[in-house]
Amino acid sequence: MKPSQLSLRWLEVFLMTAQSGSVQTAAQQAGLSVSTVSHHLKSLETKLGTALFDHSRRPLRVTAAGALFQRDVDAALKLIRKAEAEAQAGSVGETRSLALALIEDFDGDIAPELARHLTTAMPKCRFRHLTRPSHEILEMLRAQEIDVGLAARPQSVPDALSEHAILRDPYVLALPAGVKLAENRLIAGQTDLPFLRYSSNQLMARQIEQQLRRLNRDLSDQYEFESTQTLMRLVAEGAGWAITTPMNYLRAQRFHRQVRLAPFPDKGFARTLSIYATELADPVVVQTVTETLRRLIETRAVQPVIDAEPWLRDAFRLLPVNRSES
Repeated sequence: MKPSQLSLRWLEVFLMTAQSGSVQTAAQQAGLSVSTVSHHLKSLETKLGTALFDHSRRPLRVTAAGALFQRDVDAALKLIRKAEAEAQAGSVGETRSLALALIEDFDGDIAPELARHLTTAMPKCRFRHLTRPSHEILEMLRAQEIDVGLAARPQSVPDALSEHAILRDPYVLALPAGVKLAENRLIAGQTDLPFLRYSSNQLMARQIEQQLRRLNRDLSDQYEFESTQTLMRLVAEGAGWAITTPMNYLRAQRFHRQVRLAPFPDKGFARTLSIYATELADPVVVQTVTETLRRLIETRAVQPVIDAEPWLRDAFRLLPVNRSES
């Protein structure tokens, strides 16, 4: 069999460009300059003797030949990554690449400590750490743009992803510390204190809205915020109240003296935070990330919150390890 003269780097760059429709985006993903990516694409097309992209259109679109080539290259690279992961399995120290994404709730103490541990345990690894909302992390996993992600569990988990549940994070009320209002009156919209919502594109917001609908509660959608820090600041200043979780509250430490947590009235509910991994992720690496996160969450999140709010002891807790994961 005649050996291929195509560079693996060319194929990787081609696939990134075909999927994103942008040389600039592919350059960012590959850690290369735009000129280098363009050179790789030109070299690939020259070697094949055919145009893979319609270079006159923006965003870039693959030609008919490019679409067939993309399908086969995608399948081939998945096999190569799988073979590479299997060859390295069992030795975290030999890991060469890891792309990890966490929700912003962990940006305070936990994410930096996790990164420090992983970079020490994987000295040969090209490590990428990203912060994204849950829905974006799940989409990146589906597209195999990252290997491992920590996100809130959606209504349905894609079959291609493995799940390792870590934390039960209950929904609670966050009120200005000096305001004494009955929780059931807040949920019923019977107060003048405005309700401050999370942005509707976030998974948390959708879960909260579903619960309110189950309880036949219709609260104002006048105020929406994407940032937990902004929302908590407004609560601390007495500008409104919110439905949040202990993990979100924990991240807004500078407002703790001005914000009071209270149980969600009626039927309580919670989100589950889980580690998700693609089928190509090394199981040993996934286990390392999961075990490290469980330890950090226990010491840096669960215990401090329970010490401050003992009534959350049974609701805010680590979830049991699935025996198949150990």
